[in-house]
Parts: sequence; structure tokens; C-alpha cells
Amino acid sequence: MKKLYILAFSLYASTSFAQTALKAQAAKKADALEAKVIAWRRDFHANPELGNHETRTAGIIAAHLKALGIEVKTGVAKTGVVGVLKGGKPGPVVALRADMDGLPVTERVNIPFASKIKSTYNNAEVGVMHACGHDTHVSILMGVAEVLSGMKNVLHGTVKFIFQPAEEGAPFGEEGGAELMIKEGVLENPKVDAIFGLHINAQTEVGKITYRPGGTMAAVNDMQIVVKGKQAHGAYPWSSVDPIVVSAQIINSLQTIVSRNINVTENAAVVTIGSINGGNRSNIIPEQVTMLGTLRALSAADEKTLIERVKTIATKTAEAAGATAEVKIPLSVRYPVTYNDPKLTEKMLPTLQATAGAANVLLRPAVTGAEDFSFFQEKIPGLFIFLGGMPKGQDPLKTAAHHTPDFYIDESGFTLGVKALCNLTLDYMAGK
Repeated sequence: MKKLYILAFSLYASTSFAQTALKAQAAKKADALEAKVIAWRRDFHANPELGNHETRTAGIIAAHLKALGIEVKTGVAKTGVVGVLKGGKPGPVVALRADMDGLPVTERVNIPFASKIKSTYNNAEVGVMHACGHDTHVSILMGVAEVLSGMKNVLHGTVKFIFQPAEEGAPFGEEGGAELMIKEGVLENPKVDAIFGLHINAQTEVGKITYRPGGTMAAVNDMQIVVKGKQAHGAYPWSSVDPIVVSAQIINSLQTIVSRNINVTENAAVVTIGSINGGNRSNIIPEQVTMLGTLRALSAADEKTLIERVKTIATKTAEAAGATAEVKIPLSVRYPVTYNDPKLTEKMLPTLQATAGAANVLLRPAVTGAEDFSFFQEKIPGLFIFLGGMPKGQDPLKTAAHHTPDFYIDESGFTLGVKALCNLTLDYMAGK
């Protein structure tokens, strides 16, 4: 028994030493790639492309992966790129994902590589900007591909690099993003065991990583409520069924859903009306009002509650006033909860702590923003983390938010992102 114990310990120590050496090798390669990753990012930042139109970006990615000897498939979910790196030893299949699309935002940041690109969005000319950091995600994953491809012979498994279009949503009337990639089989052939992703964060200090097990980002549903009444002269409102008054009553009543139907001690939720349109003159009560809004929830049960309550409140409030309300949820977009598998998160937390330093890996609160990485997590265990991109010493309450013209990222944190994704891959493979 003692000999068996000594042998087992010896094997464990040998494996642990080999794993440490492997990660040290990956870290050295990542450090050497820093300037290259930053150069990629600046090029992508200066040349952003909207969702389902990321053709230039995809071309650069595909050429890079092919040059590394990685098997490449293009045109996945319209413009997506998937690379498959088969390691020299048997093991699990790990997927790593980066999103590629920019946003219809005109850049205001004074940097040499600021975007001057314009495009068409919803039939209007718009500026285009990487105002959420997807240029960063692509560049980091390209760096990861270069590091891991150079270690191909010692990899215990296969790495699938997923470069995804249209995370911010496909153009109206089109499919796109993670959901379409899954439909087209991105998680199969070979079948993926686990997936990792990261998102740069402009309100988290550079050098830090944040995470949360379970629901970390919200499910989102956009919605449309059309209230139909009876038109009349504004001087004779008793002749009307006023859809504006009914809409006001609906909006006020919707605010009670979160305060009275959601257990806010467990999860946050949001019901927002962002647009209301009806009428065209001061003295005409219109026949119809159209409202647009968004619902956010951090559990599947809360998502269901929000949808049911909105439909009930809108239709019954309208009915009580002699009007009608038609509710469409979702109107065009639905993302599930971004749910970090608790077991996978617990298993990989030591990897993150060893990579960034335990003091720099922080538990974050859930947020009501949304991410279509959640579609992957519905199918397989996944872990989605946040990488610091705020310059050291700045106030997160005063830094420019994501999706704004002044969004800014400190590039000195990119190497930590490369190391984190490499180490998550290597340690997951070793654990299997």
C-alpha cells in the first residue's frame, strides 16, 4: 500500500511539474506576442464592421489561422470563422470564442487609430466603432491561437477557435450570432466539451479579472406593444378611446412587475420602455400607439414571469379602457441568461487566480447587460469572464461606458487575456 501511495504521489508530482512548465512556456510566448496583439487590435479598431458584414475581419483571421497550420472553416453563420487545432495527445475538445462585430456609434476618442468608417444601419448612414471591445477579443484569441498552435504536439485534446459575427444582434430580419453558429453545427465535429470566453471591461482596472458563478449576465427580450383605440378630435375626448392614456397606464403598471413579482433579494430584473410613438397633432387623439422596450432577467423562471406579466398587464389594462393591446415578446431578439456553470467555474477558479494573482481575481455582481455567449452555455458547460481594460487609478464611475462614442480601453491588459485563455485550456485538458 505504501509503495502504491508513493507511486501515485510521484505520478501526481510529475504531472503537476509538467503542467507548470507547460503554462510557463505559454506565458513566455504570450509575453512575446504583446506588440503583435496590440497591432492587430489597432487595425481592427480602425476598420470596424457591423454584424453579419465582418468580411475584412474574417479574412484576416482566417489567413492567420491557416498560416499557423490550423484547420479553418469560413462562412459559418454568414461571416464567422472556426479553426480546429488537434493536439498531439488524446483529450477533450475545448472551444474558445471571440465576437467580431462593431456598433453603429461614431467615435470621439482622440487616438491615432480612431475609426473613420461609415456604413448603413437601419437604412441610415452611421459611423461605425468598436465601442464594446470586440476588436480586443478577436486580437486576444488570435494570440491564443498562435501560442497554442506552437505547443500542438503536447496538447492533450483539441481546441476549437470560434470567431463569431453579430453578437450585438443581426440586422433586422436576418439570423446571426451564436445561435446561428450552433444551428450550423459549430459545437459538433468534433463535439465540444466546454467553452470559455472573455469580455474586456472599461470599468475594471487593467490587470484584474472578474467572474461570477451562475447567472452573470441577463436574459434579454425586446418587445413591442401596440395599443389600438378610437380616434377623435382633441376637443372631444369623450368620443375617443384614447390609446395615449391607456399606454401611460400600461407603462406605470409595468413598473410594478419588478417591485411586486420578482424576488429582488435573489436576482435583479428590468422592464424598460424605450420608445413610445403615437399621434401627429396637438388636437387629434390618435387611433394607435406603438411602444418598444426591453426585458432583462437573471434566471429562466424570472424571464418567464416578466413575459407573462407584461402580456397580462398590457392586454387587460387596454381591455378595461375599451382598447386592445397586441404584445410581441420577443420582437426580434432573445438571448438567454449568460450562465456560468458552477462546477466548471469552481474547477477553473484556481487557474484564473494563478494567472492573474489571487488578489486580482474578483467576484463580480450580476449585471443586466446581455451576451449571446449564453446560447453556447445552454448546450455545454461554459465560463465567461471579464478582463480589466480601465487604466490604473481611474474612477470606474467616471470612465466612458461601453456602447458610447468615448469608450476607451487600456491595451496593457491584453497579454493577461491571452494567458488566461491559454491556461484555462491547458488546465481543463489536464483535468480531463
